[in-house]
Amino acid sequence: MALEMKVPSPGESISEVEIAEWLVQDGDYVEKDQTIAEVDSDKATLELPAEASGIITLKAEEGDVVDVGGVVCLIDTDAKKPSGGESDDAKEEKTEDKKSEEPKEKKETQEKKSQPEKKKTYASGSPSPAAKKTLDEKDIDSKDVKGTGRDGRITKDDAVKAEGKPSMGSPGLGKRGEKRSRMSMLRRKVAERLVSVKNETAMLTTFNEADMKPIFDIRSKYKEEFKEKHGVSLGFMSFFTLAVIRALDEFPSVNSMIEGREMITYDYKDISIAVSGPKGLMVPVMRNAENLSFRGVEQEVKRLATRARDGKMTVDEMTGGTFTISNGGVFGSMLSTPIINPPQSGILGMHNIIERPVAIDGKVEIRPMMYLALSYDHRIIDGRESVGFLVAIKEALEDPESLLMDGDIKKALEL
Repeated sequence: MALEMKVPSPGESISEVEIAEWLVQDGDYVEKDQTIAEVDSDKATLELPAEASGIITLKAEEGDVVDVGGVVCLIDTDAKKPSGGESDDAKEEKTEDKKSEEPKEKKETQEKKSQPEKKKTYASGSPSPAAKKTLDEKDIDSKDVKGTGRDGRITKDDAVKAEGKPSMGSPGLGKRGEKRSRMSMLRRKVAERLVSVKNETAMLTTFNEADMKPIFDIRSKYKEEFKEKHGVSLGFMSFFTLAVIRALDEFPSVNSMIEGREMITYDYKDISIAVSGPKGLMVPVMRNAENLSFRGVEQEVKRLATRARDGKMTVDEMTGGTFTISNGGVFGSMLSTPIINPPQSGILGMHNIIERPVAIDGKVEIRPMMYLALSYDHRIIDGRESVGFLVAIKEALEDPESLLMDGDIKKALEL
């Protein structure tokens, strides 16, 4: 019996996936629950396990976009697993004995049958019929298009997205090689979302700066004890997350979003944190961050960052979020205008910490300073709320003992 394997639904808002990579070949025997492919959705890369054991027949090529519920392969569940019981020497001896007793014509027939059937392959760079038609209509030579299908075959999607190569001017004397690589569905979706934010929101960015010395002092004094007791480092993210929670309580419009003609304001704080993974930018969510302590935030940040790095992030872990924190400072960014993570209305950008001379009580001192940036949707957040929100964060970072720890550092750090 041939079992049709269909694309399962990765999430409510996902209607299609892209075959990123087949991990088996056409005609292979697969075991039930064996990972046979990786598929890209617009939120994450997911593994596709075999639903049964048997011989597999692929029905989609790498790079193909398949609707949720669409058939991607067939599995012949009646096929038997290739036997490997006898030793190779014993098999060869039996085969030779049998061959010597059989007529020449029969042996030749069996030899032909024993030869593995060649799988259908395509010349690298050859277009499919649909792709060829599209390229002809656009007057583009197939030699100028990089195929992303199996064996380098040019798919219809490649042809649709192909553009005439722009002129690069008169060539110089040095090397002028180039490399083309297909963008993953996740990367393409991120690009689309970023463009839509710029086009569909009234995004503005306001800036401030924070003196990080009070946090430096607390971390310097308690980080070893904190790590020894809780198994995680006392980083900056816990201070920023709790400062954001405090500011969202004071300015609830920042914890809101637009849906049609309505403005939805949330009484919980699901904080998205932007992290870099092997597949690109990912934004997992800390649920109900208002209930987390310093220890809780640091443990959750470590857990999510590890899952993103290992490629184990699920769609559910990146769904939702009412406000985002992005730390470009880890890459050395001094100042930036972060782009809102839709449909949210605000994002806080952290940057690198640089020692700079500042005026303290009329005197110039060297302090570790960080620029802060808040990008917000001006359609529902006014200037007063945006500036006040960022000032509230600055105040909490510069006086964490009073505003984030209720005057008791050891109790807040659970030491």
